[in-house]
Amino acid sequence: MRNKILLIVFVLGILKVEAQVSTFKTIDSLVNIGRYQTALTKLHAMDTTFQSTSTIAAIYASIDNYKQASKYYEQALALQDDYSVKVRLAKAYQQQKKLQKAIDVYENIVKGDVENLLIQYQLGKLYVQTKQPAKAIDTFKNSIQQDSTNANYHYRLGIAYGMLKKRNLQINSFLEAYKNDNEHIKSIHQLALAYTFLRDQDSANIFVNRGLVVNPNHINLNKLKINNLYREEKFIEAIQYLQRLDTLEPNEHYTQKMLGRSYFNLKKYDEAKKYFNNAIRIDRSDFKAYTYLGDINFEKKKFYKAQLDYMVAIFTGKEPRDVEYYQLARVYEELGNPKEELKSYKRAFEENRENYKALYQLAKTSEAYYKDKRIAYKHYKDYVNRFKRKDSVMTKHAKERVKEIKKYYFLQGEILQ
Repeated sequence: MRNKILLIVFVLGILKVEAQVSTFKTIDSLVNIGRYQTALTKLHAMDTTFQSTSTIAAIYASIDNYKQASKYYEQALALQDDYSVKVRLAKAYQQQKKLQKAIDVYENIVKGDVENLLIQYQLGKLYVQTKQPAKAIDTFKNSIQQDSTNANYHYRLGIAYGMLKKRNLQINSFLEAYKNDNEHIKSIHQLALAYTFLRDQDSANIFVNRGLVVNPNHINLNKLKINNLYREEKFIEAIQYLQRLDTLEPNEHYTQKMLGRSYFNLKKYDEAKKYFNNAIRIDRSDFKAYTYLGDINFEKKKFYKAQLDYMVAIFTGKEPRDVEYYQLARVYEELGNPKEELKSYKRAFEENRENYKALYQLAKTSEAYYKDKRIAYKHYKDYVNRFKRKDSVMTKHAKERVKEIKKYYFLQGEILQ
């Protein structure tokens, strides 16, 4: 009799398991055809088990409802410790921007499995994302000890060093990444940036050019190449790269403005004007584009138009506008308005006390405008004291005027200090 009872219990158990298996197959079929609501209804009607709650969580994750997904993953883990569910829970936290919670889960996994490089990599990236560079450095160093051939580990280590302003260690890490993979575009880009910042133009060019071989369409590397060509006054080559960039990212402010600047330097003013106007349409706060339009009209001797452009630039600009005031002063000189010319040179120097040209022109204009030469004398003397090494011609003239004005007033019975 007892054996019969045990047999019945055994058979019922098998039938229950088979029923559950059949139910989960049905649920999988429903999910596969998009009827996830029906699947959820069936799952909620079942007994609460690890499998049912983890399946509910997986369905919610598949429809990007990460709040509900993490809730049910937590419930599943309370019923059974499971590696894959922990990983999914951490990913759900990441999607909700609950980064510290994701870190806690990954740390728990790594604590029990120190050789889990996949999780270590995710953990290290999260440390960087949450501005914990010291922990990121330790994590990526540990990963490198276990696999020194992975370029991504060295690259991420470099990013973490950069957060701590450890430039040499940062560059060394990117170089190690490049050594392991000479097509690692992220490291190549970072090396190009680092050497550009250090003004090591030869090294910068090596990595810019290498990067463009690996990925000719890399936007930021194209910009670095263009900036280098522009700096070297290779404007025709710069235009070729800019035109290519314009096909990759049409109507970008940077591209339009740099095309304008390049054509301006080639004295192709009509082309330059077209691109500066494009740049202004994209970003009306770019006062320097108005400045260039003023420069074009100045070169064409359209002084009233240039005056208007410089005034718009001054009105629009938020940064020091000494260049704009200086150029406006030149317009007033051409228009024969010394009073406004004088005011503009004065404003230029007030905007930027390092603009030695503005101070020199202020001195010259003051001498021509005021009968009282002591005003000019003060400006000339200020120029000589502060900027005598800037321009030999200006300095020679300023010293001569200081000497002559001082002599003039001495003969009048006044000694100037």
